[in-house]
Amino acid sequence: MASTIQALPQEVVYLITAGEVIDSFASVVKELVENSLDAGATRIVVYLWPQQWRIRVADNGCGMNLDDLQQAASAHSTSKIHSSADLWKINSLGFRGEALHSLTTLADLEIISRAPESVGWRVVYGDDGKTVQVEATAIAPGTVVTVSNLFANCAARRQGLPPTTQQMKAVQAIIQQIALCHPQTTWQVWQNERIWFTISPATSVGQLIPQFLNQIRPGDLQEVKLEIPHPVNSPQSTVNSQQSTLSLVVGLPDRCHRHRPDWIRVAMNGRMVKSAEIEQTILAAFHRTLPRDRYPVCFLHLTISPDQINWNRNPAKTEIYLNNLEYWQEQITQAINQALRISSANIKESVHTTRVSQLLKAAEEKGNYNFNPQNADTADNTQNYLKAVAQVSNTYIVAEHPGGMWLVEQHIAHERVLYEQLSDNWQMVSVEPPIILYQLSPAQVCQLQRIGLDIEPFGEQLWAVRNLPAMLQQREDCAEAILELSWGGDLQTAQVAVACRSAIRNGTPMSLPEMQKLLDDWQRTRNPRTCPHGRPIYLSLDESALSRFFRRHWVIGKSHGI
Repeated sequence: MASTIQALPQEVVYLITAGEVIDSFASVVKELVENSLDAGATRIVVYLWPQQWRIRVADNGCGMNLDDLQQAASAHSTSKIHSSADLWKINSLGFRGEALHSLTTLADLEIISRAPESVGWRVVYGDDGKTVQVEATAIAPGTVVTVSNLFANCAARRQGLPPTTQQMKAVQAIIQQIALCHPQTTWQVWQNERIWFTISPATSVGQLIPQFLNQIRPGDLQEVKLEIPHPVNSPQSTVNSQQSTLSLVVGLPDRCHRHRPDWIRVAMNGRMVKSAEIEQTILAAFHRTLPRDRYPVCFLHLTISPDQINWNRNPAKTEIYLNNLEYWQEQITQAINQALRISSANIKESVHTTRVSQLLKAAEEKGNYNFNPQNADTADNTQNYLKAVAQVSNTYIVAEHPGGMWLVEQHIAHERVLYEQLSDNWQMVSVEPPIILYQLSPAQVCQLQRIGLDIEPFGEQLWAVRNLPAMLQQREDCAEAILELSWGGDLQTAQVAVACRSAIRNGTPMSLPEMQKLLDDWQRTRNPRTCPHGRPIYLSLDESALSRFFRRHWVIGKSHGI
């Protein structure tokens, strides 16, 4: 019987390979702009003609000389790696040498390029990546790549692609993702001879994100940049090398969050990647800081030694596998905790612009305040940034700081303090006599046992609870609190419920020392911006807003009608 297995013709091999690299408009744009960034481009212009299946990418990168241009589209040709050892220390965005050759298999390819101190050249490539036309041409230093008749020889591929609008959305998403990793780059995107969108360069990602999310203002974001030592067991720890860098931008949970987890972004060494483990680490760090069913805004960019990453387990270079994963997860969690804390560096920021504007407008219309300050100790507290000066409506603590004043809601600030204490030390204490409950369902009994309560039958339809969370021990409503805990949820849900029930109630008068102690305890929590339910704890009135309201910027003569 004759063998049915045979080697594929070379042109079929190339076509299969090309289909794995280039499968859409967005993938063409991605490969070309990554080449531009590898060439050091700081300005990239993308032209799209979807109906004509044509794409052009122009950049101001280093360009190519004629020898490089003639080799650029050959199979597996690249300037970015030279040996198998280089696969374990990849620093460039592209490295496989497949993109341009794949394009010659699926489309018509033309490259115009000029290296510094050289003349420009225009090269047209044939199906096998070899040059079929070469001519000198005038061009500024940089490169222009034009792809025409995309998928002309793959009618099924064209028919299988989504509608044009969806393809263009995918292109926009790809460019925005790449721009986040390279915020200093200027982007201009044209569609059918008209400007579609632009991305202006920014000094940091935090200044770039508001260009993508219109409802977010720069003051809603907190940026942290840290140098991270290499793991102890890393080969890099024994040699002289630069430390790794962790750049983080988080949306402060009291100001911005999302309905979907679509803005949890992770980048590694200049490339947007997928890592389920790291994304879960980010979500865990925001746990109990956001409202129910809301997700954070977070962009994480790790710049680490390439030998800590295995790019080659995923051909598309989108999923990464980190060595020493637990070490990096710990560093990420610590960085997020640092970004969410209140410190002297961010306490003066202007917060809740819309709410402040509405508050000032309402105050201006009424023309008076119901504000009864107590006598405040004028001694400066160097250990904390907020000084209690008054209580409003037995609900809000008025706190002063060098940049203005805050209104802190006493109940939810105390709730945050108690919740973190319970999270760190969920302590159960015995009670004697036991607390007797009536008519509990089997599910309620199991729930109480699940969170650590010692409960046993005490007669017909009666149950005896012989211990309870220490924080509830002195309360008169212990039975009601235990019933509340029996209705479901995990241990953290129970901790939130206990904290909420134990926190000082709104409407409770507080002395100035009591208010100051609460402010001090609250400032030291890990997540002081929101309560465990995700509600904002404080409202900031910064000094500049107060100055505008009281017209302190007016010229003296004019303000007196002179």
